Amino acid sequence: MAKSKRNTADSYTLKARKEGYPARSVYKLEEIQKINHIIKPGDRVLDVGAAPGSWTLFTHRELIKGQGQIIAVDLNPLGLNPIPPTVTELIGDAFSKEIRDQLIAMGPYDAIISDAAPKTSGIRTVDTFRSEWLAEQVVLLADEQLKKHGNLVIKIFQGGGQQEVLHSLRKKYAKAKTIKPKACRSDSFELYLIGLDKK
Repeated sequence: MAKSKRNTADSYTLKARKEGYPARSVYKLEEIQKINHIIKPGDRVLDVGAAPGSWTLFTHRELIKGQGQIIAVDLNPLGLNPIPPTVTELIGDAFSKEIRDQLIAMGPYDAIISDAAPKTSGIRTVDTFRSEWLAEQVVLLADEQLKKHGNLVIKIFQGGGQQEVLHSLRKKYAKAKTIKPKACRSDSFELYLIGLDKK
């Protein structure tokens, strides 16, 4: 049986291991940050769908420079040991009343980032629909909890209503766009929606 490319460590995976990150997704955020300046030192950041923790760790190490706070929420625990001192971990559904109440108590946020993806079924229409729902929930969270002039990053699967979500962001942010970072696998149909400078 042929080995799947996804089971083979590529250069990004090897680099992530070498630099101490749990997943290769860190380099997607690195590129997004380089182009868009989403997060600055001292920011309060909400990371939705944070596990295993690469975006959280990169934000701690490279972006807030130990001067801010990161609230990392996911259904699964972070794979970071130790958890950095700037990080508060919440385990649970970010969109449930219980977790939402905690997020509100710790907010508002200068930036909201989300690399969250649904559990994939292999049926593209189902997966894109679930991805769109997740993206819309993060947008609603940002409507409530992102500060004026704050920035937003959300993953969405292509074909999952990204144009509609992007259109809604254009009404709420000074600038909204899509980006597919180089670190995305060539066979991946994910991209990222960026909202800059919340109105």
